[in-house]
Amino acid sequence: MSQDILKMTAVELLEHYRDKRLSPVEVASAMLDQIERLDSHTNGFCLVDRDTTLGFAAESEQRYQRGEAHGRVDGVPVAVKDVFLTPMWPTLRGSHTVDPASTLNKSAPATAALARHGYVPIGKTTTPELGWKGVTDNPVNGVTNNPWNPDKTAGGSSGGSGVAVALGMAPLALGTDAGGSIRIPAAFCGIVGLKPSFGEIPHWPASPFGTLAHAGPMTWTVEDAALMMNVLTEADHRDTNAVPRRGIDYLADLKKGVKGLKIAYSPNLGYVDVNPEVDAAVAEAARVFESLGAEVVRVDPGFSDPLAAFGHLFYGGAANAMRDLGAKKRAMMDPELVKVSEKAARLSMLEYMGAVNESTALRERMANFHQKYDLLLTPSIPITAFKTGREVPEDWPSTRWPTWTPFTYPFNMTGQPGLSVPCGFDQAGLPISLQLVGARFNDALVLQAGYAYQQAAPLTDRRPPLFTS
Repeated sequence: MSQDILKMTAVELLEHYRDKRLSPVEVASAMLDQIERLDSHTNGFCLVDRDTTLGFAAESEQRYQRGEAHGRVDGVPVAVKDVFLTPMWPTLRGSHTVDPASTLNKSAPATAALARHGYVPIGKTTTPELGWKGVTDNPVNGVTNNPWNPDKTAGGSSGGSGVAVALGMAPLALGTDAGGSIRIPAAFCGIVGLKPSFGEIPHWPASPFGTLAHAGPMTWTVEDAALMMNVLTEADHRDTNAVPRRGIDYLADLKKGVKGLKIAYSPNLGYVDVNPEVDAAVAEAARVFESLGAEVVRVDPGFSDPLAAFGHLFYGGAANAMRDLGAKKRAMMDPELVKVSEKAARLSMLEYMGAVNESTALRERMANFHQKYDLLLTPSIPITAFKTGREVPEDWPSTRWPTWTPFTYPFNMTGQPGLSVPCGFDQAGLPISLQLVGARFNDALVLQAGYAYQQAAPLTDRRPPLFTS
């Protein structure tokens, strides 16, 4: 039964809680045991506190026994990326520069909403220092490895959350994404990851990466991502960038399908070199959408690579995060983070504002594009996972991570929703994923299309070999 529990989605767990076939304590115990058994291979968690987690689970179990279960995720284990404040656990963000005590007794909007809905926090997951790159390693916790092959990277910066979901350590996980940090590990770990529209999920404290930064769900199924969105989008006055609450039920129209939708399929955005196995898998996914009744048109959105502008904005955010840190603290940090932030600190005001201008133009272009096309379909990542402990693949022409994730960062600049869904495996058994991008604030349609694809081409029964080893 333990293996069955570990494979259950949040939706399935909730059904079992309601009919008394499972208890939250039983489920939390099984997932804590899975962490203890497997996390030495992957290093997905930086904090596990069995007693506290089981205390949350026991409270949920008592509510079910009294017939007083409350909220949408009562009793469901959730892995929390170690950038979200949790009142009972410190939030170090992978950095020796953070005072643990200063982070206690505070909740992020996401963890506060989950607490209102009865979640069971299973632990804190690893992140690169301050979430600064597309792989996961930091000076405090070391390197996080891929659940399908621990010799490969899990991606980042939400790599620990990707590991947790893929290995059945939690059905739900929190991630953040300022350049791909939900979608990259979702793709490399073979799970679902949604970067919602900017402002859709309240996030506090404000990210130093500004409007690039999004919080979102990482799950095994699109249905669970929609469930999680119903919780995470609740109002929180502390995020002054959050859009007005619209009361959307992301599960309501999830099963309406894609018949009649017009999907733009861009295999390379017009300028990206894509691994042939990735290209073939996403091309097959486009055919699946056609078979489901969507009109699929091969067309590029028509913008050139905004890498330079993104770099100014993103690394400017890194410099912003470190603006008050002196030489003593910088000596304790990831030296590559220090290097990129110090370079960005030398940007002129006009260079930075030029990047803002390019971001605005890109947002306008995509707004016009979605007047004609409901969705944009691309690969999530043009390659599969590479050797762990590196920022870029071996023999890569650049030294910086955004150069191998060109499908993700443009849509941080535009603030659009982007959903990564598994769509195959390469010959080495590593996951491949597609990305669905929608118009701003059309997150529900992105989830609807992702759900339709996942029902038509399910890979949800295939877990990493490590899962049962």
